[in-house]
Amino acid sequence: MTKIKKEKSATEEVEAGGTEKSYQDLIANINPIANPLASRKLSKKLYKCVKKAAKLKQIRRGVKEVQKFINKGETGIVVLAGDTLPIDVYCHFPVMCEDRNLPYAYIPSKVDLGSSAGSKRPTCVIMIKPHDEYKEAYDECLEEVSALPKPL
Repeated sequence: MTKIKKEKSATEEVEAGGTEKSYQDLIANINPIANPLASRKLSKKLYKCVKKAAKLKQIRRGVKEVQKFINKGETGIVVLAGDTLPIDVYCHFPVMCEDRNLPYAYIPSKVDLGSSAGSKRPTCVIMIKPHDEYKEAYDECLEEVSALPKPL
C-alpha cells in the first residue's frame, strides 16, 4: 500500500501561484458592484500592508468577523475582493463603511487577498487595523484609498 503522487493539474497550479494571472485577466472577472476598484499599484500596496498586518495579527478576516467589528466601532481600511460570487454575501459592506466613514476599496482577486493574509483559503473581505510597526505603509494606503472616487 504505497501512495502514488499525482501530477499537478493546471487549475491546481494556478491556485498554488505557479502561473500568475495578469491584472487585466483578473479585472475581467470582477462583479458589477466592485467600485471603487484599486489600481494595480494600489492593489500591490494593499497586499503588502495586509501581509505586514497579518504577521502582527492586526487584521480581521472574513465577512462575519469584519461585520462584527465594524458594528462595534473598530476602525481600519476595509479591503474587498471584486470576484466574489454571489454578490449578496458582501454587498452590504460599502453602505456600512460609508455610514461609519471607513475607507474601503475593491481588489480584483479573492485568492490573492487570502494568500497575502497568510491563508491557503480565498478571502472576500479583510479589515486592516492601524499599528505602529507598519504605520508608513498603512498611512500611504489610507491616503490613496480615501482618494478613490466613491460610487453614486
